[in-house]
Amino acid sequence: MSSMFKPLLFRAGLAVALLSAIAAPLHAEDRPAKELFGAKRLPAQMETASYGSYAKGCIAGAVAIPADGPGWQAMRLSRNRRWGHPQMIALLERFSQDAQKLGWPGLLLGDISQPRGGPMLSGHASHQIGLDADIWFTPMPDRRLSAQERDELPFTSMLDKSKFLTVDSRRWTSTHARLVMKAASYPQVERVFVNPAIKKKLCDTWQGDRSLLGKVRPVYGHDEHFHIRIKCPAGAAGCKPQAAVPTGDGCDKSLAWWFTDEPWAKPKPKKDEKPVKPRVTTLSDLPKACAVVLAGAAPASEQEVTYGGGSALAFSGQEAPDNSIAAVIAADAAAEPAGLIPVPLPRPSLQ
Repeated sequence: MSSMFKPLLFRAGLAVALLSAIAAPLHAEDRPAKELFGAKRLPAQMETASYGSYAKGCIAGAVAIPADGPGWQAMRLSRNRRWGHPQMIALLERFSQDAQKLGWPGLLLGDISQPRGGPMLSGHASHQIGLDADIWFTPMPDRRLSAQERDELPFTSMLDKSKFLTVDSRRWTSTHARLVMKAASYPQVERVFVNPAIKKKLCDTWQGDRSLLGKVRPVYGHDEHFHIRIKCPAGAAGCKPQAAVPTGDGCDKSLAWWFTDEPWAKPKPKKDEKPVKPRVTTLSDLPKACAVVLAGAAPASEQEVTYGGGSALAFSGQEAPDNSIAAVIAADAAAEPAGLIPVPLPRPSLQ
């Protein structure tokens, strides 16, 4: 080995050892991981990277989408969940512009991720690595909502609650359909989750490119918003991709299943079987990199890591100091096989 590389390897090894030492006490932390990640108000100032799977991971170097933009308003600001991978934030900005060209007033943005991703204190099983985002079916009003209004404005369901899995024709419009299908049209978007009734409505009425319908996946809830998921970024070794979307438009038996009793039946306990207390996810259940992300230093301010503002460090492609985190988790990257998202039973995985 050339002597010129030995100092570099030594420094890299030292940085890895230092990062590992900083994170070591966290590995033994037995508090729920959602409490640890939910307590972080700012991201880890590191090179941007998603670690783990959509429902079991974290993100370093996340950026925030501004609370207000020319074509969007972020909702539920008190949750502090408008953070994501720069590729997701950039897509939302572009989508907001394209939505207005369709005749949609603007986007009301729901949850993206927490500052460092990870499990949330409430709500989602996914949204953990900065590559998921919720969009309300409610169009943006023609005025800026106050912080209180954003926290309290009720959702608007697209379903007729007096009927089983039926879209309310008084609320659902052709523009809603075009909005969902536009989201599915971007190459980096892997899935768009909607309520099964909305999927069926699209299957019955969509006249455009039906090949895109395969990306639109039926799932529980999602009658008040739709959920955009983008692929793992190219070259992101620590990001666990989901199984590929099945071929076809999805307007088949897999959709018909949602209109049977099976998805909605309560699980029947087995005779003499004692209830099992759900296991709480701890930091040790997540990729090893997540302890380093959790221990990482925060930026000086939110503005510094808001997309389009402050320093370009987090979203310009520059490498932040301590980017040797990749070495800490190199062996961990292949530890978990790619597959479907684990979600709480008895509900099936998002497919």
